[in-house]
This record gives sequence, C-alpha cells and structure tokens, in this order.
Amino acid sequence: MNSRKVTSETRRGFPAAKAPSQQPSRILIVDVTSPSWTNTCSVLSEALENTLCLACSLAGPCRVPLLSVYVVQDQQECLLPFVQVKEGFARVQTCISELRSLPREGCFPQGGNGVVQAVQDGLQQFKQYSKHTAAAGSTSSSVEIAILTSQSGKEMVKQLEKKLKDVDLVSLRRMQIIEVLKRDFLEPEGVEQSTPAEEPSSDDIAILGMDIDVQTVEDNVISLEMLFKTWLHDYGTDREQLHLLLPSGGFGHATAAKSSLMCLKCDLQERLLDPALLSGTADGTVRTADVNPPCQLAAWPATALYKLRVVKALKSEGVCESVLYGLPFIIKPTSCWQLDWDELETNQHSFHALCHSLLKRNWMLLAKCEPQNTSPSWNITVHSYYIVVPSDSATLLVKAVAVRELLLPSAFPALLAEHPEGSALNSLEVEVTYNPLHLKNNLYKYLKSMLHRPTHRQQAQPREQRPERHQPKQHQSRAKATVAPLLMAPSPVQVFRPAAVRRDSCEHSLLPEEDDGFLQVLQ
Repeated sequence: MNSRKVTSETRRGFPAAKAPSQQPSRILIVDVTSPSWTNTCSVLSEALENTLCLACSLAGPCRVPLLSVYVVQDQQECLLPFVQVKEGFARVQTCISELRSLPREGCFPQGGNGVVQAVQDGLQQFKQYSKHTAAAGSTSSSVEIAILTSQSGKEMVKQLEKKLKDVDLVSLRRMQIIEVLKRDFLEPEGVEQSTPAEEPSSDDIAILGMDIDVQTVEDNVISLEMLFKTWLHDYGTDREQLHLLLPSGGFGHATAAKSSLMCLKCDLQERLLDPALLSGTADGTVRTADVNPPCQLAAWPATALYKLRVVKALKSEGVCESVLYGLPFIIKPTSCWQLDWDELETNQHSFHALCHSLLKRNWMLLAKCEPQNTSPSWNITVHSYYIVVPSDSATLLVKAVAVRELLLPSAFPALLAEHPEGSALNSLEVEVTYNPLHLKNNLYKYLKSMLHRPTHRQQAQPREQRPERHQPKQHQSRAKATVAPLLMAPSPVQVFRPAAVRRDSCEHSLLPEEDDGFLQVLQ
C-alpha cells in the first residue's frame, strides 16, 4: 500500500486560537493491523462519529478542544491533523469517511514501530501547534493519547518504554492503551459497556514518569462509544469543586469542637448530558441554555466552588420522588492535584466512611447550598436545597429537592384496598432493571443533520462563476494538514516526572460501625 503521510506541500496556516480550556487535546491512534479490522472499522467509525456530533452540539466551552487522528498500517499515517472540533465537524466527518474506506483485509504485519512513530509525530505536532497559539492564549496546555489496538497492551507498554526514553513528554497528561477484543475472546455473555482489564502492576503503568492506562473493550458500538464519551467529562483538577460540610464527628481521628464543621472535599461529575445544552430541538428552533443557573449546581464547566451544608438526615423511604427535580450529579472524592497526598488519602477515607454509614442506616442527607458571593447591595439570599443519596459504588448522588415556595398543592385519593386486577399488563415484557443503553431516540441522526445543514445552504452561483462542464472535479480524499510535519529525531531534552503513586490504598478502608458517630447528631 502506498504511503499517504502528510507532506510539506500540504502546509497551511494554523486555526485561530480560542479561549483557554482545561480540557486536554486528544490524539487517537488506531492500529488497523488486527485480523478483525473488518468488524472493528465499522463500529469504531460509528462510535467516534456519535460522540463527536455530541461534542460539537453542546453549548458552552468545547469539551474536546483539539483532535488528531492517526492510523497505523505498515507505517503511521495522519488522517486528521489537529482540528478544533466544534468548528470542524465537516473535517472530522471527512476523516471518519476515510477511516471507513481503509482496506479491510487486516493483513498488515504486527509488531512494527508505527504506533511509536505516531505517538512521536503527534506530540511534535501538538508542541508546534501550542507554540503557535501561545501568544493568543493556548486552547489546551496538555494532550492525552488513546491507542486502539488488538495487540497485547503489556507488550505495547514495553515498546513505548523502550522507544520513548528520549522524547519530551512534558505536555503529555496521560496515555491510554485500549485492547479491542472480539466477542469470541470475551465471556459468552459479554457486557455492553467497557470491560475493565485486570489491574496492571505498578511497573506496567508507571513508566516514563507518567501513567499508562491499559484497558480492554469489546468491539461493538456501545462499548467504544462509552469509551469516547469519557472525553466529555470535566478534566479540570486545579481545585476541588464541592465542599460537603458535616457536623464534626468520629473518623478515628481527633475530634474538633462541636461548633465546628467537618469538610469533605469533593468533585462533581455529570450523570447525564443536559438536553437543554444541545444546539437544537426537535422542532428546529435554537435554544439558549444557562449553563450555570443561580440556584442549581453545574458540574461542567467547573467555574465555582459549591458548599453544601448538611442540615438533617432523612430516612430513605420517607423521600417522595415527586419532590426531586433537575439533573442528578455524582459526588466523588476530589482528585485536586494541589492537595498533598496525606490530605487526599484522609479525605477519601472519610468519604468512604460516610457512604458506608449512610447505607447501613438507610439514610439520605438534606443539604443547603451556602451562598458563594453575597453582593453588599443585595442582602437577600435565595437558598437551594439538595438530597444526597448514598451508593455502594463509593460515590454519592445529589439532586435538587423542592421547597415550600415551589410546591404546588396536590390532593389525590388513596388507592382502594382491593381492586380487581386488569389483564392489560399481562402481555408486557418485564425487565428486572432499567438499562438506558437499550433505548435510543435518534438524537445522533438529528444532531448530524443539524450539523450538516449549513453546508447544504449554498446559494446558486452566477453562470459566469460556475465551473465549466468539461473541467474534471477535484476529489478531496483526505483532510489537509494544518501543521507541517516535523523531523522524527528525538528531542535533546529528556524530561522525567515522578512516577505516579497508586491511590487505591483507601478503596477498602471503610470504617467499622463505631467510626460513624458523626452521623449521630443528625438524628
């Protein structure tokens, strides 16, 4: 197969820099040397297109600021040089079309240096792009690399460790190796979401002074789509996002004065994408969404530090679902890099103890949102209240709860003690649990049509400007480079960062029942 690497003739100017973003840029490297590439190609293309049409349609700052795509056959090839995703969906779709058109034989030799060369070239492209946009405000200061392959992740880690010793990795936040496996190689009843691999040893993930995350995923659309959707989460770790304020109590540590409050430092994470943030509605009208309403938490973008003060404990069976409203958010222990390791460990330990205690008591927490900045000219503060729900996954769920001012009257008669059972329900299929992955509402198709609409509104050209019929059409078969390729010589500067400390020492550090005394005061 002929090499189609980017050449110097395709040099163009850089795209204009946008506002700074905490989200990392993305480099996706696809190893197509797998014998099962025929199946993987179609599901990968669909999953990638679905995720990126969401990223382009969401209001607010772009969650995937820059994207570059490489494929590795007998050698590496850049299908998509760095492009700003939100303004470049047409170029992204051109790249995906080329991905679909790649040969399906899957007979390229494995074990070459194509993946390593793609990593090097991607880092150099990002470095050059960052230098160009530094004066105008960089769109992203770090980059994450995801490598999709059918090769052994551990073997690829060894290759990368050997080949990247002299490469400048200062801008590389994380590298992810995803082994794409056919269903035949998984359990007979494979799960529909990403299947986690056995946890690698610290030697496998702490090389080159950075983390390398090795995962396995099944080669179907849902699994790969969920993998790419992790790009839509907030990656800002400059500070914690939420303080959960509780009465001081026993955590096995020295107790503070009764008048003081204990603070758990947490991060917020979206459970669902807010439909109001999408660029259009079913009737084609554009909706403007307030990404951070005054009385509501907002997990993305993380522009404020929220404080939730726990005021009361509630029995779980005593909370009516009809008084809960708004989107739910996940609360988890913070991963803020500015906190030292001891504080992070103690905070995580206390958070897990809280989850354990709430589950054991079958309690929820009622919390009031503390005011952030009270203006001196406005002395009335409108408080919002939230219900905090425990989970056995070492996270908490938070959702807004109604207050007196919002509540409408409702008086409905109770059900009769006895009533003849109807037969209308007998023909319904019964599922034990609700799985949202089993339902779809054509949102992807709708968003793609909305994104394509401007391209189809081309006005008719005057006759003198129309191309002559005899002129051959110029077929653009690939996205042009925005950055000239750099030489593959290793950087003379060898940069090492301290190996990451594994932070799973607290995962099973739930405290015994005598250590949850801090909840007693809420009874």
